[in-house]
Amino acid sequence: MLKTPTIEKLQTLKLNGMLKGLEEQNASAEYESLSFEERLGLLVDRETIERENRRLKTRLKQAKLRQAACFEDIDYRHPRGLDKSLMLSLGTCRWIKERQNVIITGPTGVGKTWLICALAHRACLEGYKARYYRSPRLFRELHAAQGDGTYLKLLTAISKCHVLIIDDWGLETLKDQQRNDLLEVFEDRNGISSTIVTSQLPVEHWHEVVGNPTIADAVLDRLVHNAHKITLDGDSMRKKKAS
Repeated sequence: MLKTPTIEKLQTLKLNGMLKGLEEQNASAEYESLSFEERLGLLVDRETIERENRRLKTRLKQAKLRQAACFEDIDYRHPRGLDKSLMLSLGTCRWIKERQNVIITGPTGVGKTWLICALAHRACLEGYKARYYRSPRLFRELHAAQGDGTYLKLLTAISKCHVLIIDDWGLETLKDQQRNDLLEVFEDRNGISSTIVTSQLPVEHWHEVVGNPTIADAVLDRLVHNAHKITLDGDSMRKKKAS
């Protein structure tokens, strides 16, 4: 006789995991042999799992990853210079805990974007917040925020991401405002959170992309010297899959 009021209270308290667990227990005779404490423990476990799944779903939605990549599906068979031991180390997410960065360079088509999405997905599974940007879009959003008065709000949001992903870095030489924006982003994150960057250009050419030598030194000092570097080569994986 207490079932309906209990269910209504669980709904009011938004204890959806416990509600589903209670419904399952009521529908199956196999739980009747369990003690009250055991059945309660199962309900608490179900609520915990339900909440963590919701948080994970939110983190993945906020990350806006470009590709649905899973770390366990990384292809080590394709010859592209991918160090499996390094990737497995990165898969532990210790680099995020230690506030380190990751830089992946290589020609188009070798799977840079897929790899960083796989790393970001693993980070989300481990409870970290991530956010993916292609570099042109990042600069567009920062420019728009300058115009509508939300610049500081956007910088704060970016700084709070445990893992910031900047894809396709170095497509063109930066303009003055873009240099300043980039320095602000890395200054806020330096020693506090981690950044992943991909580029077709080798790191030694990044000074040319930034343009201003002083700002380039400041930006790269905050990014490169504390980074795991992965240099890929070989044929395009897109062409391989298409064939």
